[in-house]
Amino acid sequence: MILDEILKRTREDLALRKERLPEDLLGRSLSANPYEPRDVISALRSDEKDPLRIIAEIKKASPSKGIIREDFEPLSLAVEYENAGASAFSVLTEPHYFRGDLEFIPQIRRYTRTPILRKDFIVDRYQILEALVYGADFILLIAKALEGKQLRELLEFARRLGLEALCEIHDKDDLKKVVFAGADIIGINHRNLETFEVDTSLSERLIPLIPNGKIIVAESGLHSHEQLLSLHEAGVDAFLIGEYFMRQNDVGAALREIKLGAGGEI
Repeated sequence: MILDEILKRTREDLALRKERLPEDLLGRSLSANPYEPRDVISALRSDEKDPLRIIAEIKKASPSKGIIREDFEPLSLAVEYENAGASAFSVLTEPHYFRGDLEFIPQIRRYTRTPILRKDFIVDRYQILEALVYGADFILLIAKALEGKQLRELLEFARRLGLEALCEIHDKDDLKKVVFAGADIIGINHRNLETFEVDTSLSERLIPLIPNGKIIVAESGLHSHEQLLSLHEAGVDAFLIGEYFMRQNDVGAALREIKLGAGGEI
């Protein structure tokens, strides 16, 4: 299965990075860290003034589609997204299957004010330290990739560092894990990470099972303003959109249209 393959490669890469820069040395670098984590909760929680919060993704490729965007300039994309009203950026840092790089995060952080999600397959606290050192404000924790206790420990570690976490689910078992872990931001991924099939009705089935007060994020298969409105009515606060934007010539215009509708008003 592709998820198992990605996780195996992730652990192999992680072992090499730990060898080059042990965790205690990485941790010591925080004393000179210029990046203070920004307020992710306020950025993502929907309100009457800004009901459709957009997490705009910066992604060159995917395992199922290969190269998605040839003219890939992370900073330029981030600036266009920010000018168009993005509430957060999702930055892929997985190098083999998504062509990501940790270095994209400080490049973007230096010139923007919008919170940054490190989107990767996080299985170890070392990766969370990296996220903070490189300038991310929150991390992705995938329930399908982690045992319940491990998920909880990684979430607690992130919060001790001042970071938040988007805890991603795909079914009821995943939801139990993230609720047990104490997640405040729950992402419902419409894409099955084992088959890569997309089911956009998943949010409407899982939302009634999510405890009140959580920030709910819908992910994958999103491409229209009408979709977002329907999901918002079902309880979604924010929408993580990647491939759709990456295939547009003008990502800023695409973001404005999906957020505000063709007429420019909600």
